[in-house]
Amino acid sequence: MRLCIDLDLIEGNTLFIDGSKIRANASINQTWTGQRCEKALKRIDKRIEEILKECEQTDEKEKGKGTLIKLAEELRDKDVLKKRVKAILEEIKEQDKDHINSTDGDCIKVKGRQGIHAGYNAQIVADEKNGLIVNSEVVNTSNDMKQFTRQVAKANEVIGKRCEVACADAGYSDTDDLKETIEQGIQVIVPSQRQALHQPCEEEQFRKEEFRYDEQSNQYICPEGKELRCSHYSRVKGHYLYRIKEPSNCIDCKHFGRCTNNKRGRAIIRLRNEETKEQLEALYVSHEGQVVYKKRKEKVELPFGHIKRNLGVGAFLLRGIQGVNAEMALLSTCFNISRMITIVGMSKLMAKLYDHSIKVKIKL
Repeated sequence: MRLCIDLDLIEGNTLFIDGSKIRANASINQTWTGQRCEKALKRIDKRIEEILKECEQTDEKEKGKGTLIKLAEELRDKDVLKKRVKAILEEIKEQDKDHINSTDGDCIKVKGRQGIHAGYNAQIVADEKNGLIVNSEVVNTSNDMKQFTRQVAKANEVIGKRCEVACADAGYSDTDDLKETIEQGIQVIVPSQRQALHQPCEEEQFRKEEFRYDEQSNQYICPEGKELRCSHYSRVKGHYLYRIKEPSNCIDCKHFGRCTNNKRGRAIIRLRNEETKEQLEALYVSHEGQVVYKKRKEKVELPFGHIKRNLGVGAFLLRGIQGVNAEMALLSTCFNISRMITIVGMSKLMAKLYDHSIKVKIKL
């Protein structure tokens, strides 16, 4: 990575972030939940009781036939399995997880085109100039939410300066997370989930944008002039709910059935950082935002295509978060080397590598 920067192949002005799921070196069948553990323990206890009864019922004449020996071996196996399942259940409780994979304890359930598998979420940050990977990291989260600021910060640390623009798809559209990056003076181009679907949530005439927000009174005014007052704030969902003051205003309205069908009247959701969301949506649809966003696929999705198709990486070979991160670093380096050969050519790259090594020796 440092070599790419020293050879002026990375600018670090505009960065593109993306994530992709990669299978772990573990089977989804080895994923255990607390409920599965409890059921397994009940089955094991039941079988142990059956074995003990069979032992009691075994006749002296059957000793020579090896029946007791087989039952004793099965009993030992069940006892070992019981201890293993108990250990998994204790680990789930201690780590406060919904599930855990007994083969690779760090991997999670990931959903791909071929179904649900045990895997990891690989994150890549690519530079605009030549599409080279600035930073890569493997995380064990099922989606890309809360990853934007983290990945941008890591990339900036590698480059040694703060980028000017950061871009990603709607999978990163967590307003609270994006706001942290914006507050650092970085321009963020990320579409909202609604923009990504290319369709409004309500009928065009009665979209949320058609309702005027009065900041002073903290209420919305509908197109017919009726008030929607703040009902409550949901800490879990992180938004405020505004509802029509009098339900009869909606029921008696000529637009009832189009604006809303709810007998309690129209409701509107407002995020804690609604202003930030509006700014992000406006920037995304702007000419400047679209110019940058159109480059996203060719810059940051290309590395994943190379790694998965050209390098044939269908799954990680190593286990554990540290191992897969080391493996991802090697894969990213392989992509960068391949890309550097394409950009400057083998002979020129070798010459630059030689010059670079001489400069390093002089510094030392």
